[in-house]
Amino acid sequence: MPSSFGAPRAAASWLQPLSTGLLAALVGFASTFAIILQGLRSVGATPAEAASGLFILCVVQGALAIVYGFVWKQPISIVWSTPGAALLIATGPVAGGFPAATGAFLVAVALIVLAGLWSAFGRLVSSIPVGLAGAMLAGILFEICLAPVHATVAQPALTLPIVLAWALALRFARPYAIPVALLVTVAIVVTVTAVPPGALADVWPHPVFVWPRWSPTVIGTLAVPLFIVTMASQNVPGLAVMRSNGFAPPVGPVFVGTGLGGAVTAAFGGPPVNLAAITAALCAGPDAHPDPNRRYYATVVAGLAYLVLGLFAGVTTAFIEVSPKALIAAVAGLALVSSFAGALATALADAEHRIPVGVTFLVTASGASFFGIGAPFWGLVAGGALMALNAVGRPRANN
Repeated sequence: MPSSFGAPRAAASWLQPLSTGLLAALVGFASTFAIILQGLRSVGATPAEAASGLFILCVVQGALAIVYGFVWKQPISIVWSTPGAALLIATGPVAGGFPAATGAFLVAVALIVLAGLWSAFGRLVSSIPVGLAGAMLAGILFEICLAPVHATVAQPALTLPIVLAWALALRFARPYAIPVALLVTVAIVVTVTAVPPGALADVWPHPVFVWPRWSPTVIGTLAVPLFIVTMASQNVPGLAVMRSNGFAPPVGPVFVGTGLGGAVTAAFGGPPVNLAAITAALCAGPDAHPDPNRRYYATVVAGLAYLVLGLFAGVTTAFIEVSPKALIAAVAGLALVSSFAGALATALADAEHRIPVGVTFLVTASGASFFGIGAPFWGLVAGGALMALNAVGRPRANN
């Protein structure tokens, strides 16, 4: 009798990590690739460079997930930074064009490597108040999350079906809310858009090397905020998710590996890669496998799936290029509503520091820049200075 159940039980043990890994990759890609492409285009990438960036991101994060899984036997999920892409959208064109943005990517990944090699620096980054980091992220996302509202006012007949599909899927099939909205968007775009002849003729991704340009103002505007957003909104929460599921990944080597991987992505037009937070919860949890020692199979499967999805980078880029920009911006905004709400909740959790985090949010959301350095950096500086001023003269809590 036991042997009759052996095969189904063995099949089920493989089916769980297989389905979980595929789900993590598909939902992660479909939910946010439009944000990545829009972010790269916002800082000056050509369609070919944006396609190259998306392709290399898929390859690097897929390869890292596979290597990390087999080396450490832990479900370490690696993804691109959606908040980082939102920062690119909010930043817009930079002096020096896309090469200067690529230089900023390299500075950001160098800081990530430094955080992995120098434990004191890593602790310093981790000590940035989560409320300020959350407020900065919320300020970055604010204008982007207004895109569905603006698109609905401008083109209600086209946008309302997308918003309605998203809302219904959010209620009845939450993990698929953005993919459903994206499918509705594709259907509408195909219906109303005349694709120019030859627009989809050459859709295979072609890696495009981007020679970096070093600009101090762009480093202050983009590199430092990108590093902080990546660490505070992705790497630190990703570690917390792993630890909450009983895993203890080697922090230093993981950061160094993602930083070196980010150097590769930057060379071909992609922003840094980092630990996943949301899909990490999927792959590290019991849904991936009842046995924690076998959950890393889910991230290996996800890595393989990302390698395949990278082949479609040219198709997705070419399609988006001829699509109505307002609808793509609306889908990107819907995809970031959850991140915006989470950032606000994090920022406002501590009642004592709500005024400093409010200042951080307002300065960041204003889009104002000083000395050529963008609002996210100054929002963090303003909130941090006010928080430090409020702490002057107050007794420290005894440990």
